[in-house]
Amino acid sequence: MGDEPKSSHGVQSLEIGVGVLKVLVESGSAMMLKEIAAAAGMHPSKAHRYLVSLVRSGLVEQDHENLKYDLGPLAIPLGLAAVDRLDRVKLGLNCISELRDLTNETTALSVWGEFGPVMVRWERPRRPITVNVVTGNTVSMLATSTGRLFAAWMPPEIVRPHLERELRQGRSLTFKTLDQIESVLQEVRTNGYSFVQDSDYASRVLGLAAPVFNFKNKITMAVSIVGVEGISDLGPQSLAMTELKRTASALSKRLGSTRS
Repeated sequence: MGDEPKSSHGVQSLEIGVGVLKVLVESGSAMMLKEIAAAAGMHPSKAHRYLVSLVRSGLVEQDHENLKYDLGPLAIPLGLAAVDRLDRVKLGLNCISELRDLTNETTALSVWGEFGPVMVRWERPRRPITVNVVTGNTVSMLATSTGRLFAAWMPPEIVRPHLERELRQGRSLTFKTLDQIESVLQEVRTNGYSFVQDSDYASRVLGLAAPVFNFKNKITMAVSIVGVEGISDLGPQSLAMTELKRTASALSKRLGSTRS
C-alpha cells in the first residue's frame, strides 16, 4: 500500500508535454519550434526536448524540408477514438440544464432527424410563466429559431426539399420564395445564432438558438432558449444571449470543433 501513489499525484513532465501538444492542436496548422515555444511559454531548447519525445511517440511529426512540426500519425486515431466515445446528447442535456439555471428561461436541445430538427429534451425554468416545448416533435424549418438554424448550416441539398415542402404547404406567412429564405439564413450564419420573434407558430413567443458543431465542423445539435415577449430578455446584449453563445461554443469545443 505504501507504494501506491495518491490519485492527486501526477507526472509533471507528461503534463508539460501535453501542453506542448495542445499548442499544435489549437494552432490548426504546422508550426516552427520558436512559435511553439512562445505559445507554450517556455524556452525553445526545452520545447525541443518535449517535441523530440512527442515525435518518437507518433503524436507529432516534423517536416524535414521546412522543419515545421505538426500532429503525427498517432494523433488521428487517438482523436477519432475519443470522439467516438463521446455521447453528444448526454453532454448536450447537461449543458441545457446548466443554461436553464443560469438564465431562468426554458432551454431545449435539438438534433437533426429524418424529417428535420427534432426536440430531444427541454428544461423548465423556475419562473411561473413558461413556454411548453414538445419533445420528440419535428419542428418547422421556417417558423422556429431552431429550424432556421439547421437550415442555415446543414448542407443545402439536404434542407432544400424540407424548405420547399413547407412553402408548398403554406406553413409560413413570412416567406414566399427560397430567395427570401436564403436572405434570412445568410443573416443567421453571419450572426452565429437564430432569433425568431412572434413566429407563425405562436404569438409573443421568442426563440433563440445557437449551433453546436462536431469535430468535422458540421452542425450536430442546436441549443435553444424559448421565452415570452415582455417577460424574457433575449436581446443581443442579454444574459441569455451571452450564456447561450458560451454554452454552444464550449459544447462545440468539447466535441472537437475548431471553429472560432
